[in-house]
Amino acid sequence: MFADDLDRLAALHGNGKLSDEEFTRAKARVLDGKTAETADPVEPVAAFNRLRRSSANRWFAGVCGGLARSTGLEAWGWRLIFVLATLFAGGLGLLAYALLWIFVPRD
Repeated sequence: MFADDLDRLAALHGNGKLSDEEFTRAKARVLDGKTAETADPVEPVAAFNRLRRSSANRWFAGVCGGLARSTGLEAWGWRLIFVLATLFAGGLGLLAYALLWIFVPRD
């Protein structure tokens, strides 16, 4: 189990989806046996503060590419979420995308 998690982390780090600091913290968390439930509750706030729009993985503003890098969910998944939220939640996806475009800085 730990070996699979470490292999996945190494692959993400090798692909550039995890910085050296993120890789070190995630590796320590896996080795300490911490799960998402036992992780530090301040960490999501810090992750949001590190959120940046992507310059490389972008169609419009790089919001989905930046979210993909921060969360591990592929950019096409985020694009699908925004489209579905726009269609089925009264335009909420478009509003959320626009707000992220405005308030999240570019990398």
